[in-house]
Amino acid sequence: MQIRNIFKKLSLWLGGIFVASLFTAVLVGLVRYSWISLADPVVLEAQHQAKLDYLEKVPSAQENAPNIVIVFFDDLGWGDLSSYGNQLIQTPNIDRIAEGGLRMTDFYSASPVCTPSRAALLTGRYPPRTMTDQHVFFPDKSVIGTTRKMMGLANELPKEEIAISEVLKKAGYRTGLIGKWHLGDREGYRPNDFGFDYFFGVQYSNDMYPLHLFENNEIVEEDLRQGNFLSSERDEFNPLPGKGVDQSQLTEKYTDEAIQFIEQSGDTPFLLYLAHSFPHVPHYASSKFAGNSAAGTYGDVVEDLDRSTGRLMKALGELNLDRETLFIITSDNGADYNGNPGPIRGRKGEILEGGQRVPMIIHWPGHVSQGQVSDELAMGTDIFPTLLSITGIEPPKDRIIDGKDLSSMWTGAAPSPHDYLYYFPTLGALPGAIRDKQFKLLANTGDTGRDREHLTRVIDNESHDVQNLHPDALKRLTASLEQMRQEVKNNPRGWLTTN
Repeated sequence: MQIRNIFKKLSLWLGGIFVASLFTAVLVGLVRYSWISLADPVVLEAQHQAKLDYLEKVPSAQENAPNIVIVFFDDLGWGDLSSYGNQLIQTPNIDRIAEGGLRMTDFYSASPVCTPSRAALLTGRYPPRTMTDQHVFFPDKSVIGTTRKMMGLANELPKEEIAISEVLKKAGYRTGLIGKWHLGDREGYRPNDFGFDYFFGVQYSNDMYPLHLFENNEIVEEDLRQGNFLSSERDEFNPLPGKGVDQSQLTEKYTDEAIQFIEQSGDTPFLLYLAHSFPHVPHYASSKFAGNSAAGTYGDVVEDLDRSTGRLMKALGELNLDRETLFIITSDNGADYNGNPGPIRGRKGEILEGGQRVPMIIHWPGHVSQGQVSDELAMGTDIFPTLLSITGIEPPKDRIIDGKDLSSMWTGAAPSPHDYLYYFPTLGALPGAIRDKQFKLLANTGDTGRDREHLTRVIDNESHDVQNLHPDALKRLTASLEQMRQEVKNNPRGWLTTN
């Protein structure tokens, strides 16, 4: 009995300590939440000053530099377009653009999720350089956004990063972002703060609320739904009138704004970054064309995106700008569960092929020959250095630019500049896979469900581990992957010292 009483008192004592500790943790958390939610992100002053010095020296773009249009879809899978083999979804406008230029079969987003992929597209740098890890941006005052800041992790795109929009603006381009930003919503970290002269769109994904529609920094359509996380109404067809943005009209609104931006640019060269909100969930079919696709609502959404792309190309033709414009079509990551990864394995969020291999189409009359199909390796990080090369601008020297210049490859004058591509798993700061022209090595990253490395021939869709048949390939890829891991460990942000 005495022993029982001792255990009872000990349990009460430990329970009291637990409750007191929990109360203290919650109190401290609330205090830190209220302070950190108002605090500015940490800016690395030396690197920020190096950025300003670089931008100050950017020359005017060379005389024959093209206009640039980047059509960036959200969660469009490798197999979602009819030019990539889809039998249910019809995308004749995009297919026609592909027939007039180059269609790439082995192009990859830099991440299997959207925020780090967008950062990589704009900066030419791997996810750990800009985002510490592969996180998805959540509204600044949300629980996740605040928790990240309490852990000392970046939430917004760091101010010291150099975006292609900033460089081209200094080079004399008119710059515009229409659509989804998803790299920061607080003052100082919005599109206009990273070199975009004009912004029309939303600050984050279409399943995060309140989903206000912005023109520059002003709300032009207010979302009255409460909360700053994922909406409980995400599966409803449409919000009630006056309650929120009618997402069934988003694609058309973006397209109208994009065409107006081109028309208003006049003789000034322009960069148009049209970052669609779709086909990310939730799906909202255009009221004009709902129910037409054999692939259901998802097909309706993708076919509406195809019509948007066709309207954009038509507008360029009517303004006699089509031959003076580099037109790029791609996606931020692979297919979500409603999308089609085609014959490859995996989906969004995974470093299997279906998570990152995406459509890539380049149309540039007079430079890129018609009807090309290429299986050369390339990644979203390559857009930044390629656009700098095309416009005659030197890249910054104070930081690692992970991307490579693809301009010679696009014109058929050279093969891919990549010997290897690296894949960074979701919420991972180190690469978890590597591929070359023929083989891919998946390390034990935890997201593949395997207890050891897995070597596959890419053509076999990652179905068979063939490391016993190709020991030399295993050794070579293992060494190269470890080398990149050590580089990222030693210098995660990729800063370089310059004299």
